[in-house]
Amino acid sequence: MKLALIGKGAIARYVQTAAAARGHKITAVLVRPDAVGAQPHYIASPKDLPPGTEIVIDCAGHQALAAFGPDILRAGLQLITVSLGALADQHLTDRLHAAAVAGNGRLHLASGAIGALDCLRAAGVGKLDSVTYTGRKPPKGWIGSPAETKLSLKALTKAALHFDGTARDAALAYPKNANVAAAVAFAGVGFDRTTVRLIADPDITQNIHEIEAAGAFGAFSFRIVGNALPDNPRSSALAAMSVLAKLDQITAPVSI
Repeated sequence: MKLALIGKGAIARYVQTAAAARGHKITAVLVRPDAVGAQPHYIASPKDLPPGTEIVIDCAGHQALAAFGPDILRAGLQLITVSLGALADQHLTDRLHAAAVAGNGRLHLASGAIGALDCLRAAGVGKLDSVTYTGRKPPKGWIGSPAETKLSLKALTKAALHFDGTARDAALAYPKNANVAAAVAFAGVGFDRTTVRLIADPDITQNIHEIEAAGAFGAFSFRIVGNALPDNPRSSALAAMSVLAKLDQITAPVSI
């Protein structure tokens, strides 16, 4: 397949290397205008995508999805994103949906740093009574987020809750930290019915994600302890892997 990327950070580098190993060709990388020219294949607008590009992969975050997503979908392309938290903005979701319908494009949501979404999605076919996502990170993992205004992160000696609310509020308030909460919301009962709890814990060194759900199917709980990418401690290894898994899913003749 001929692919283009949005972004050039740690996740984008992982995806580029792994996609090339699978035989895919990276035709272009969408970047900020000030970065154009640093590499021959860097471009600043979807209108500059090379002919024949089939799939665009967003590895750059919420602002990039908002800036580039509608034009990509309107051009009839497939777009994979891990920036699910951006879709808490209903206006953006509506714009992306309208663009996909108008251009016959397709937006694929990668699962990011969480698992068990297939189980949650299946459970949602029946009646789901409750879905709760709990995210735990070491204090340094919350630097640059609203947690800094609620807790003394450097002085913490025990786990402390700094957010308890809906997935929509979490995604809007914590744009760099709540893509997992958004993924859980999409797979289950939506942004406004999914409960999110965010915790800073000085006794852990990895990010811990937990889902609890109950409904007509019964109940389940899921817990994952995530590692970061080797070249960027702020980027989830599983989030990068989930992009490749989604690419494999939509390009393979048989998939699960």
